[in-house]
Amino acid sequence: MTEQYVVDLREVDETRLADVGGKGAHLGGLARIDGVGVPGGFCVTTDAFRRILAEAPSLDDSLDRLSRSDPDDREGIRALSAQIRRIIEKAPVPDELSAAITRALARLGERAAYAVRSSATAEDLPTASFAGQQDTYLNVVGPAAIVEHVSRCWASLFTERAVTYRQRNGIDHRTVQMAVVVQRMVFPEASGILFTADPVTGNRKDATVDAGFGLGEALVSGLVNPDVFRVRDGEVVAKTIAAKQRAVLPLAEGGTRETAIDPAQQEQPSLTDAQVVRLVALGRRIEAHFGRPQDIEWCLVEDDFQIVQSRPITTLFPIPETGDQENHVYASVGHQQMMTDAMKPLGLSVWQLTAMVPMAKAGGRLFVDITRRLASPASRAALLDLMGKGDPLMRDALETVLDREGFVPSLPDASPGGPPAGGAPAPADPDPAIVPELIERSQESIAALEHDIQAVTGPAVFDFLLKAFEEHKRVLGDPVSFQAIMAGMEATWWLNDKLQEWLGEKNAADTLTLSAPGNVTSEMGLALLDVADVIRPWPEVVAFLRDVEDETFLDELPKLEGGIEARDAITAYLDRYGMRCVGEIDITRPRWRERPATLVPVILDNVKNFEPGAAELRFEQGRRKALEKEQDVLTRLRALPDGDRKAGETKRMIDQVRTFIGYREYPKYGIISRYFVYKQALLKEAERLAEAEVISEKEDVFYLTFEEFRDAAHTGRVDENLVRQRKEEFQVHQALTPPRVLTSDGEAVSGAYRRDDIPDGALTGLPVSTGTVEGRARVILDMADADLEAGDILVTAFTDPSWSPLFVGIAGLVTEVGGLMTHGAVIAREYGLPAVVGVEKATKLIQDGQRIRVHGTDGYVEILS
Repeated sequence: MTEQYVVDLREVDETRLADVGGKGAHLGGLARIDGVGVPGGFCVTTDAFRRILAEAPSLDDSLDRLSRSDPDDREGIRALSAQIRRIIEKAPVPDELSAAITRALARLGERAAYAVRSSATAEDLPTASFAGQQDTYLNVVGPAAIVEHVSRCWASLFTERAVTYRQRNGIDHRTVQMAVVVQRMVFPEASGILFTADPVTGNRKDATVDAGFGLGEALVSGLVNPDVFRVRDGEVVAKTIAAKQRAVLPLAEGGTRETAIDPAQQEQPSLTDAQVVRLVALGRRIEAHFGRPQDIEWCLVEDDFQIVQSRPITTLFPIPETGDQENHVYASVGHQQMMTDAMKPLGLSVWQLTAMVPMAKAGGRLFVDITRRLASPASRAALLDLMGKGDPLMRDALETVLDREGFVPSLPDASPGGPPAGGAPAPADPDPAIVPELIERSQESIAALEHDIQAVTGPAVFDFLLKAFEEHKRVLGDPVSFQAIMAGMEATWWLNDKLQEWLGEKNAADTLTLSAPGNVTSEMGLALLDVADVIRPWPEVVAFLRDVEDETFLDELPKLEGGIEARDAITAYLDRYGMRCVGEIDITRPRWRERPATLVPVILDNVKNFEPGAAELRFEQGRRKALEKEQDVLTRLRALPDGDRKAGETKRMIDQVRTFIGYREYPKYGIISRYFVYKQALLKEAERLAEAEVISEKEDVFYLTFEEFRDAAHTGRVDENLVRQRKEEFQVHQALTPPRVLTSDGEAVSGAYRRDDIPDGALTGLPVSTGTVEGRARVILDMADADLEAGDILVTAFTDPSWSPLFVGIAGLVTEVGGLMTHGAVIAREYGLPAVVGVEKATKLIQDGQRIRVHGTDGYVEILS
């Protein structure tokens, strides 16, 4: 195939990404849209770049060293990338390439001014914009200068920031090629950026325009504040006109300069409202062409808009697909399940198939459409009340959406006088015997599942699992189970409300629930203390565990003195709890049984920080504190007017909360136990497909939905491009922050605390476990990185049940996500840990090692000097 070094912009479009890079492909596509003006120009293709690299063999060694470098070794990357840039800039440009550039300039105007712009093949993509990673040069005049700046653009593929960005995003340096766009300069009266969706709120119906005088470099570099216009439905609905004191203008001989703006012009708008509306209409046409919201660079020349760049806005959270044009409000499932990470497609689809309500997916997360419940006044009130008790930020986000006039329709109540939307109320005096009965039923169901699935192989596994999912939902939806859960939660709310009213005491239930019996999650944390007791007496085992690097360590333990006892203790723990892991609602996440080394740092912390018998001692101390608190509360109540009645009601609710609050954790344990059985069966089928070379590796099935996996098992075919695309999408989804509430307009609403009782500088959250503690913050995002000392305070994004083994070794808890009755809050109360959850950006605002003070009673965190 003949190499083509130069191609006119009008000859390319998005299909030529490999030849002309992201920017060139988008500009070529823009030039083909009716009514969109794009300055003329050409692309120096990736063929030219590859030839330059081929004729500079010394680059190979440098690229090899760069690929092996640590992304955190900034000095090493800086030196290597500078060396590579020097080699590329000094490489001679072949005569035929210089001649091709000169011919293209002759057609467009040899002495005209040009913008010379980098256009990498991994740039301006739907999944990653790479904005600002490579270089652009403005107002370049003359063939020699343009050839020189083409070389600089090639070299800019290896700026320190571009190299680091690729390494952090797992992109091989050799797979990215560089083209260069050479485009006629336009000398605008005004220029700026148009976002066809609001980049802050995500609202797709709002477009925002940033505008200033002269070239757009003044805005991009932060030299001036822009005029900002917001447009909705063809009308400017808000604008801010800035004092624009300086502008960047082109020089006749080439290059640019900063210049002061005439004081009389500084506070004049750079665009009229009519021009803004016309620009947004142009942007909507471009958005429709590319099929997603765009970040568009524009110039105004003699009242005509010229588009000089358009790229996808990659930071917007996606919107669930509905197929209709109606308004929808979605509540995040991840914020309720304490797992806000992105999930792989198989994980999403299995959760959808086993969930009690229909769920929509977007951005690798699941959402429940609650529009109809918000539309009915009765169900709206019940929903807001339930959400508010669990997570005030969720309630505030919903109320923010409800304040949007007309967004949520008002519908009549479906069944006036019926039970609240959250389900039937718990009985006043539920029978305590239902808890062991429910647990026994769940265990029998799981045992039957494990037995029956052994006889099923091949594609029939999927039909079996679909039936198993129905049994899963039957167990999960048992109304008696719901009554038991609500009995514990309602007793907690009652105690907190009444004891604050009668005794002026905040969150009294926190102490009354210490060491509540029958909580499988808190028992899991204490049981790992017992494992540490077995290991502690054997120094050789402890030393061996400090160097564990892979999952084979259990097989090596018996070779050591005390190793058999240690192996048996860990194995017994995995037999009961090995189905758990961080992010366990995603079936694709590796379980502790699959990666037991995950638990080793926690076991070693327990060996170091605790004395023998700590589990039993800790549980008994909590039980005694709860009993002492009960006696104290009842004594004080009896001294009040009508005290015997108040004490009697309180005693009944204390008994109720201690009987039922532990069961709150059991249904999740049952779900995850069943999930592990499902996963083992699915992985057997994945291994079969891998052995038949239908897929490259068994984990490829994680990027298929359950239905797609089922089809692959039947047909023996998998679309490799689909798997590759899903892997890329997952990488993008991981970088997104899911909102608590999402609307069909794309508005991401996270809610706010409406409180004025928080000290200046403190971080506000939700108080979920009473007490105040001061200590060293340990910011931990992965359990495997745990390294705790006595008195440390755990700061993390979220805590699902798998984090509870860490709770026994900490003094307090701070999380970004959580509610009053979520797992972390329940276990923190049972262990007596002061805890504040729902602290926005806690893992970024609190530095690892800082001293902090957690106010678990009042719901805020102070960062100390």
